[in-house]
Amino acid sequence: MEIYVGNLAYATTDEGLKAAFAKHGEVTAVRVVTDRMTGRSKGFGFVTMPDAAQAQAAIDALNGQELDGRTVRVNESQPKPREERGPRGGFGGGRGGFGGGRGGFGDRGPRRETRW
Repeated sequence: MEIYVGNLAYATTDEGLKAAFAKHGEVTAVRVVTDRMTGRSKGFGFVTMPDAAQAQAAIDALNGQELDGRTVRVNESQPKPREERGPRGGFGGGRGGFGGGRGGFGDRGPRRETRW
């Protein structure tokens, strides 16, 4: 069972999260989600426990408890269906990218003819 853990402190690591859940049963995977650019925690993570009864016991024991100075929210992870995205245009699409928006480059307005 995959478990969602929210409201994590930025200092919480995979190891710290695993230690908290390991008290309630076997933990097979732990991942604190981090920002790609900064490497800083986004404040939530996921824990995988193979035994549903142990996972539920961990959820019941840890939800609303303090971990690294923050009161965490713990519940069963619900997979979110992927949204359908519309077609993307040009390089970057939308307004302002190459091939998108008015006039092609940026949002400079309509093109003007140059007369010699």
